[in-house]
Amino acid sequence: MEALAALSPTAADAPVERTQQLDKYGRAYATGKRKNAIARVWIKPGSGKWIINDREQEVYFARPVLRMMIAQPLNLTERATQFDVFVSVQGSGLSGQAGAIRHGLSKALTYFEPGLRPALKAAGFLTRDSRVVERKKYGRAKARRSFQFSKR
Repeated sequence: MEALAALSPTAADAPVERTQQLDKYGRAYATGKRKNAIARVWIKPGSGKWIINDREQEVYFARPVLRMMIAQPLNLTERATQFDVFVSVQGSGLSGQAGAIRHGLSKALTYFEPGLRPALKAAGFLTRDSRVVERKKYGRAKARRSFQFSKR
């Protein structure tokens, strides 16, 4: 019986109780990453305004696919018009930046409303996509591609 008592759940195995994490201005902050892009995301209650690198969302991301991608966490949690989003993003290209913003926005939403975490986690928005470009090797044209072979 003593062996069974040792297997009973302890306080260390209890689920983590998550609390709201806000700064002194009432904003939630998170960092998102994708490829070489790093996005710093702040959200606060508002009307759904997006500012990315001091520009409007439509100006910064002209392609509708990228705008849809960064809005996925808000659409999934049905909070598209409840938060103002401010983003500072750098590095990589537009696709990598959009992925970084989506990752950072998802984390910021969980800091603002911890109850949203299960839905965002199930959709895969809280997982950092760790794929990065492989480095070029010597004796190769690119990372793995060989130079063209010529018999003569």
